[in-house]
Amino acid sequence: MRLSTKGRYAVMAMADLASHSQGKPVALADIAERQEISLSYLEQLFGKLRKGGLVRSVRGPGGGYLLSRTAGEMRISDIILAVDEPIQTTRCTPGTPAGCHNNKGRCMTHDLWEELGNQIYLYLSSVTLEQVTQRKVLGTSGLFGDPAINAAAQ
Repeated sequence: MRLSTKGRYAVMAMADLASHSQGKPVALADIAERQEISLSYLEQLFGKLRKGGLVRSVRGPGGGYLLSRTAGEMRISDIILAVDEPIQTTRCTPGTPAGCHNNKGRCMTHDLWEELGNQIYLYLSSVTLEQVTQRKVLGTSGLFGDPAINAAAQ
């Protein structure tokens, strides 16, 4: 999956915005400081998020950004796609029948990686920004660091 810093930082910034806005605009400088992300990079991301309809800007003193809808209505996949971050797991050009080989054929594992991309998209579509901010993203990713669980699994 090609998920660069653009997609990760956009999700981090949106989670920060959702956590700190409380109905009032949040300045990008504050998000940049808390998340340790360059302000100029955030400005680029928020331009795309605004064009994607995920945030709205408030000008003037006390201005900043607000979510355009509730965090519970916003999917993580919406954020990633708004910053032009395709969820791509193959070397092939998305949407074309041509494969990644020189003869335009598809490799033997193409369908495997294509389905992985579909599963990632489905997962990111099932998680809301609210779930992230409330730390309710459940799964087994935290289990691997727990010695008791590791011992029980053996």
